[in-house]
Amino acid sequence: MKREIFFLVAWWVMVVCAPVLKAGIAVAKTPQILKFAVHTSTLTSLDPHFAKGSQDATFVDMVFNSLVRYAPGNLSLLEPDIAESIPGFYIKNGRQIWTIHLKKNIMFHSGPFNPAYELTADDVIFSLKKAADPARSPISQEYKGMIFEKHDDYTLEITLEKPVSPLYFLPLIADHRGGYIVSKKAIQAGGYDAFTRHPVGTGPFMFDRYEPREKCVLKAHPGYFRGAPKLAGVDMYFIPDNDVREAAFKKGKMDLILGVGDPGWIARMEELSETRIDVFGPGFTGMFHLNTSIAPLDDIRVRQAIIHALDRDLFLAASTPRLVTKVLAPMSADFLPGGIENEKIIALGLHPEKDIPRARQLLAAAGFADGFSMTLYGSEKRLFQTSYEILQQALARIGITVDLKIVSHSTYHQMIRKNHNAIVLYFSLRPNADNYLRGYFHSDAIVETGVSPHTNFSHCTIVDKLLDDARDEIDPKKQIRLWEQAQIRILHEALVYPLLDIKNCFARRPNLDYGHELKTTMAGYPQFTERTSFLPLSQ
Repeated sequence: MKREIFFLVAWWVMVVCAPVLKAGIAVAKTPQILKFAVHTSTLTSLDPHFAKGSQDATFVDMVFNSLVRYAPGNLSLLEPDIAESIPGFYIKNGRQIWTIHLKKNIMFHSGPFNPAYELTADDVIFSLKKAADPARSPISQEYKGMIFEKHDDYTLEITLEKPVSPLYFLPLIADHRGGYIVSKKAIQAGGYDAFTRHPVGTGPFMFDRYEPREKCVLKAHPGYFRGAPKLAGVDMYFIPDNDVREAAFKKGKMDLILGVGDPGWIARMEELSETRIDVFGPGFTGMFHLNTSIAPLDDIRVRQAIIHALDRDLFLAASTPRLVTKVLAPMSADFLPGGIENEKIIALGLHPEKDIPRARQLLAAAGFADGFSMTLYGSEKRLFQTSYEILQQALARIGITVDLKIVSHSTYHQMIRKNHNAIVLYFSLRPNADNYLRGYFHSDAIVETGVSPHTNFSHCTIVDKLLDDARDEIDPKKQIRLWEQAQIRILHEALVYPLLDIKNCFARRPNLDYGHELKTTMAGYPQFTERTSFLPLSQ
């Protein structure tokens, strides 16, 4: 009897199931692990509040949530994340009070020191207080003076002594650095150091392990509040060498790789079968910051000489025109309100052209007729390394010798924040003009010595009042005028040399479906969510 049953089952599988399986009808597909490679060798930090480079932003975007978020693939749309709705405010006794209602059943990942548990207002307040603590956050100044009050497990209020516009406040609680919500229980149970080795969030993917110079492994979070991810997980590989990264993709070892800005790379990759190229923006605005705390760059004549030695077209030519555009202002007018158009910069006479004789005259007037030497650290990232090499060659023509030392990207971030570079190249995209300009040019943000050290690499102190007035200004038109005035002063003092805007570029397998339309992202990568999946390959 058992033998008859066995043959009957075998017949059913071969005769009935086989055609169904072949046709692909109602067949469950085993989730795959997405393998993608970035152009750095390590992450800088696993703490979302300390995220620095694009590789950190990529990791954080998959593991953590915030009260509100920029919609995946569409930076122009702000939507609720763990909050039930976009928060509103009311004014009481001159103070601005924002009321936030949280969604229920949002589960934190399980970790080494905590089981999975439901997020409440306690976690949100703990996270925002951490972001506001100078000892635990590099952007604490942005949250200074905020009061956080719990009403119940799913309701809290944030009080500001001075009312601000929603355009300023909402990005502070969005998915960008200080806005990410961390696990209170994980940090309290295991300690902060343990959290930095095994972070715990609520995102669609949960941390598994991190192997510097190799990969970071994330697993699907089955309890994700928007639904279990369609992917089994994400393996983020660190491959700074462009040729090695490209070879891994061609051999089928990677499903997605960060693209290369080299002229001709996109066209060459588009000729490959089973390859799709995604170019999207906004990308990052890049500029050289001239560090006035390091002699002889404390002399404006030396800074002006350096600027006159440079040819912006050479920096642009190092990347394909499909990715880069010229920028003459500290803040790009294409990305943020308050940026200044190139034409206006030229009309204001703030666009110094390459002029080697003039550069030599300025150096001589500053007492450096024979030039001088300096050591600069550059990042392993292609655009950073190439740009520093172009800078090195340009300065050699006016007698400035640069000893260029290329280091890992995470080491580069450490070195520039320790004030070791007289000339700092930095690329960034930030949610609003206040966050952008204040982070670069307010004295509070001066690296090492600022009240809230951030990315003021030039040690600028001349536009504090303009930026403070702009923050307090409710009228958008007046705000924009103040931001423009600040940028004009910065250029007049030769504190920065704006270079370019660069878009994002990735090569992927054609069956990799992000799960959303890809227009723009704050995270600097296409974004992997619970909807990201691999579609069936065509027969």
